[in-house]
Amino acid sequence: MTNVTAVLEFKLLGSRGNMYHQILLFMVGLVAYILTLLGNIFIILVVTQEPQLHSPMFKFLQNLSFLEVCYTTTIVPKMLSNLLAKKKSISFSGCMAQLYFFIFLGATECYLLAVMAYDRFLAVCQPLQYGVIMTDESYVRLAVGSWVTGVFTGFPPCLMVSRLHFCSYNLINHFFCDISPLLKLSCSDTTVTEAVIFILSLLVLSSCFLLTLLSYLLIIHTILKIPSASGKRVTFSTCSSHLLVVTIYYGAMIFLYVRPTYNLSSELNKAVSVLYTVVTPLLNPVIYSLRNKAFKKAVEKIVFRHHCLHSL
Repeated sequence: MTNVTAVLEFKLLGSRGNMYHQILLFMVGLVAYILTLLGNIFIILVVTQEPQLHSPMFKFLQNLSFLEVCYTTTIVPKMLSNLLAKKKSISFSGCMAQLYFFIFLGATECYLLAVMAYDRFLAVCQPLQYGVIMTDESYVRLAVGSWVTGVFTGFPPCLMVSRLHFCSYNLINHFFCDISPLLKLSCSDTTVTEAVIFILSLLVLSSCFLLTLLSYLLIIHTILKIPSASGKRVTFSTCSSHLLVVTIYYGAMIFLYVRPTYNLSSELNKAVSVLYTVVTPLLNPVIYSLRNKAFKKAVEKIVFRHHCLHSL
């Protein structure tokens, strides 16, 4: 194995504002990160403690919450530390590790969102067959399959980027090690790397998004047949909220990565990246749990039990 780069570390420029601007961004980012952790960990604990939530739907949600905790932790802590640090740097190996986990977890989220949409499709459109099709074994296969496929999806892009030459210029105009700024930074011919990443992104993002979108369109079509106006309104409200979060996430990812070239404005790249690294993980706990009646009833039961225990 030979060292293919003369660069031992990169400098993450992130935000270029003054000190007050950096502190403001730090505070906003810290609050968003803490809320994301608390919200997703709360979902994991509630689903674990309440037996009535031990269904495939909530187990998938538990997987998604765990993933969001890992996903934001891969990006946000380093971003926050660099906002206040004088030396805004990351080692070459640290950068490649961050890139790998970013791609692996991002791809896994795509697979999980597609699987969750399929689960909802079965529950709404084929309720009589749901228990037969979505068994505990089916849940395990789909969940493990999403994680394992995500693990392998992260290898090709990271391996190809890590083998590029970066010469001596090491300033990354971004708040984390993303594909686009690294390709811009390289002094190698990145044509093949860009082509492979484009094809992989197209296959993963487009296929998962189309499957997810198709599931929700079929759900909406079934909802429109519900005779009860109140039932129709509640179910449609929940599904439309799910679809909104999914569209924001996939829209941002497709806009950035399903492109034949990566000559996108650095500032626009950073702005769009905030959507899927900060906003979506923060919205997921609210959209997928707090708007769900079964989840809210489970929380009330847990609170009531703890209240009774403390009253004795």
